[in-house]
Amino acid sequence: MRRILEHLVLTGTVPKDTMTAAIAKVGERRAERELLATGKLDSVDLAKALAFTQSLRFVDLLETPVDQRAVAKLAPDLARRHYVLPIALEGHEMTLAMVDPDDVIALDDVAGSTGLTVVPVVATREAMAAALDRYVRLDDQIADLTSELGASAPTTGGTDATESLEDEDGDVPIVRFVNLIISQAIQDRASDIHIDPTEKRLRVRYRIDGVLHDVQQAPTSIKDGVISRLKIMSGIDIAERRKPQDGRISVTHNGRSIDLRVATLPTVWGEKIVMRILDNSASKIKLSDLHMSPRNMDVYSQSFRKPHGMLLVTGPTGSGKSTTLYTTLSEVARPEINVITVEDPVEYRMDGVSQMQVNPRAGLTFASALRSILRGDPDVVLVGEIRDAETAQISIEAALTGHLVLSTLHTNDAPSAITRLVEMGIEPFLVASALESVVAQRLARRLCDKCKVMRKPDGELLERLGFTIPGGEALVGEPVGCSRCSNTGYRGRVALHEVMIVSEGVQRLAVAHASGLEVRELAVEEGMVPLREDGWRKVLEGITSIEEVLRVAS
Repeated sequence: MRRILEHLVLTGTVPKDTMTAAIAKVGERRAERELLATGKLDSVDLAKALAFTQSLRFVDLLETPVDQRAVAKLAPDLARRHYVLPIALEGHEMTLAMVDPDDVIALDDVAGSTGLTVVPVVATREAMAAALDRYVRLDDQIADLTSELGASAPTTGGTDATESLEDEDGDVPIVRFVNLIISQAIQDRASDIHIDPTEKRLRVRYRIDGVLHDVQQAPTSIKDGVISRLKIMSGIDIAERRKPQDGRISVTHNGRSIDLRVATLPTVWGEKIVMRILDNSASKIKLSDLHMSPRNMDVYSQSFRKPHGMLLVTGPTGSGKSTTLYTTLSEVARPEINVITVEDPVEYRMDGVSQMQVNPRAGLTFASALRSILRGDPDVVLVGEIRDAETAQISIEAALTGHLVLSTLHTNDAPSAITRLVEMGIEPFLVASALESVVAQRLARRLCDKCKVMRKPDGELLERLGFTIPGGEALVGEPVGCSRCSNTGYRGRVALHEVMIVSEGVQRLAVAHASGLEVRELAVEEGMVPLREDGWRKVLEGITSIEEVLRVAS
């Protein structure tokens, strides 16, 4: 370690006084961790210094081509256990990327497992994590296990409240199959897992960045075993196959706790299962991470900082409404106020917030829970979703009696929220008085920062789309595809927003039973930016593409 620190100082990567201060604070053995944590040292510079002092080669795994033949030589569990990745194969020599080339146990295990001479090279920990997720996949294990299951009768077993995906029971292939499917979905950043029975196959699909991808085809003979296993894990009645059911699974993956919301749907070929992967990190994002435009953020912030009134977030299923609400809740929740939520189900746990989950079997519906909540002296109330007239009526009344109410509603745009509430039977003057603002949103795929290109767009196409570029000329981002984004050109998602403030003019239209189109025209006159227009702005910023805006925004 001393040689690495000296090299960093000699090359000017880290000033001598900065290094001396770090060593004095945490000691020589932990100095590099302190410098990394404080941003005074880059992980690439540290890896290059390590490679230099060991007389080894440094590789950037995000740029270096990886030989799949070499990857196939090493078992996936061994690669992940030691944080290593074979990247090249030449004769009897294997080039092995490592984070710690001093790990002799890893070197011995790889050499013993492959029977090859190992040539270590150095890579950063961040690049190694991304490369392992990209190249050391579980698909081959799932495929091998599928073949094994197709030739044998499936068996299922009991489960504890929390499952460990790393503990594979060799005597229960169905358990291993289900665990591998969930593990791979988490590694691939999937938001949903779809298990669809068909006439001849059991199809497994992942929704990644809002788009479904086929990942596995299994024989139909294992269908009942897989569905029964998932029902047992999620606490669902295994004998009931005629009606939809809901459940929840808690699993551990790489030491991290992950929740999955499970829904079963009876179909003509058997029960379909959809699992929503709930990433608790979504409840920790900041308001700035929503990427609202300055105008939208200003209007929205003014609304939720008021002591009372109703804020609605609208959009279809999977448009990020819950994430927006939880982010808003984290901004308003303080020790001096009482925050209570009623949800179906509780997706993310939040400290300092009293969260209720509806239970229709026990008579705990949104409406009955709301009545109880209002007797509990709340300051802020979050209603998971307004689905019926009774819930809407109580929520409106709560907003009019000194409470801040946050909720979601299924409408196509922000102005339609007013007409939707009126259609539910709420008096227009109550809607006009209670509603502060409405946010409509969609999720578009974000262009991969590593491979996107900026090009001059087709002028005729923009004219047909009504896409006006300020100043007449600009470059827009287009997807290309690389190893980091699995050759899709996209990685992650960004929200498009339409924020409507309920002004006096909008209130008058609501009371007059105006149509959604009339409300929309006035809102745009008063400064509301439509969804597609917000999308165009994000296209000009290089965040997403024209195709994505057209896909999600009408």
